[in-house]
Amino acid sequence: MVVFVSALAQDADNTMSSKGVFSVDADFLNRGEVRNGGLILVKESDVASFIIERTILGASYEHGILKTRVSAQHSGTWGSNEAGALSIYEAWVNINTKSGFFAKIGRQPLSYDDQRIFGADSWSMTAMSHDVLKLGWEGHGHKIHLFGAYNQDVRNIYGGTFFSGGIQPYKAMEALWYHYDVPSFPLGASVVFMNTGMQNGDDASNTTVFQQQIVGSYVSFTPKKWSAEAAFYYQFGHEEHGIPISAWMASGKTTLSPSTSVRCRLGYDFLSGDTYLVTPQAGGLGLIRHDLVRGFSSLYGSHHKFYGAMDFFYVTTYVAGFTPGLQNLYFGTTWAPVKKLTTDIAFHYLATATQLKNAKKSLGHELELSASWKFAKDAALSAGYTYMKGTETMEVLKRTGNDHHLHWGWIMLTVTPTIFKASAAQTL
Repeated sequence: MVVFVSALAQDADNTMSSKGVFSVDADFLNRGEVRNGGLILVKESDVASFIIERTILGASYEHGILKTRVSAQHSGTWGSNEAGALSIYEAWVNINTKSGFFAKIGRQPLSYDDQRIFGADSWSMTAMSHDVLKLGWEGHGHKIHLFGAYNQDVRNIYGGTFFSGGIQPYKAMEALWYHYDVPSFPLGASVVFMNTGMQNGDDASNTTVFQQQIVGSYVSFTPKKWSAEAAFYYQFGHEEHGIPISAWMASGKTTLSPSTSVRCRLGYDFLSGDTYLVTPQAGGLGLIRHDLVRGFSSLYGSHHKFYGAMDFFYVTTYVAGFTPGLQNLYFGTTWAPVKKLTTDIAFHYLATATQLKNAKKSLGHELELSASWKFAKDAALSAGYTYMKGTETMEVLKRTGNDHHLHWGWIMLTVTPTIFKASAAQTL
C-alpha cells in the first residue's frame, strides 16, 4: 500500500495539465425467444414465446491517472405490467499509476481468464457485477489482482450482521488472481484463490458465516494456426448450511484455424457431483442428509458460455437442489463466409458425472445453430436455434416432461453506440 501511495503521488505530479475525456455510451439488447422445453416443466405444456430487453446507459470520465464510470441497467419483458429490474450496474473509481499499480473501488464486473469462475455473463438479462475493492499491479508480463467485498442489508446497518442477499449472495468474498505471459512465447497461465463467506438463516436466529474456498489454475497456449486451453479448480470448505465441501472440475479445449474464416473446436468439461441424489417422482418429496457436498459450483462465472445454449445446467437447478455433476463433450465450427457475417454450429453430448440409482448417466444430445451479422459499426443482428434430444434421466432430474424433444429459437438485436465523447483541458 505504501508503494502504491508513493507511485500515485509521483504520477499525480506528472498529469497536472493533461486533458480529461468524458463519454456517454449505451448497450441496447432486445431478444425474442420461442421455446418448447428449455426450462423446468411447470405445466403439461411448456411452450412459450416472449421478447425481453436489457438496456445499459453509462457515463465515463478519464483524466490522467483517474478514471470513473457509472452505468444503470434495466431489464424486463415486453408488454408486462410488472416492474422491470432497474439497478446500478457500475459505479467505480479507478486510479492507475504509470508504474503499473492500480486501485479500483465500487460496483464493477469481474471477468477473468475464460470466465469460468468470474464472468460478466453478458448473455443474461441482468449482467453480473460486484461491490468490491480491487488492488493490483501489472507489468513485464505479470498481472496480480487482489480484491474483496463485504455485504450488508440496509435494515441491519444500525445493528446486526445478517445478509440475506443482494446483487450477489455472499456476505464476504476475497480473491487473489495472478497471471503470467511468457515473453516471446504464446503461453499464458493464471492461478486463483477465492474465499467466500455465506450465511443461512435470518437476522434473529443465525448470523454464522460459513467459509468456502476455490483454488485452481487456467493455462492457454496460442500459436498462430491452433490453440489449446485447460483449467482445473478444487472447491472446499463449508457451504451455507455448514456441510463440508469436496468438489472439483476440469476442462480442456483445443481450437484449429485452417484459414482466417474457419475455426474448429473440440472440448470436454467434467464437474464433480453428489454421490447420492434425490430423484423423487413428480409430485413426490425426497429428503436426504448429505455429510459431504461433492457437487461443484462455478459460482460467478458466465454459465451460458459453457454447458449448452439451453441453459439447463448451472443456470437452473436440478430437482431436490443437489447436482449429480456434469460431463460435457462438445465440438463445433465457426465460419465467416463473408465480411461481417459469422455462422456457428455446435454439438454437445451431456451426461451426469456420478452414477444415479435406477437412472443412466446420459442426459441427451444438443445441436446448436447460430449466426451473427454486424450490419453497422455499433449494431449486430443474431439468431439461433437449438434442439435437444433428452433422455429419461433428463426427465427425472429436470422435469422436462415425457416428450424428450426440446426446441429453442431466438433472434436478437444488439446496439452499442457511443452517444457523446468530448475532451477538455483540466487541472487535477
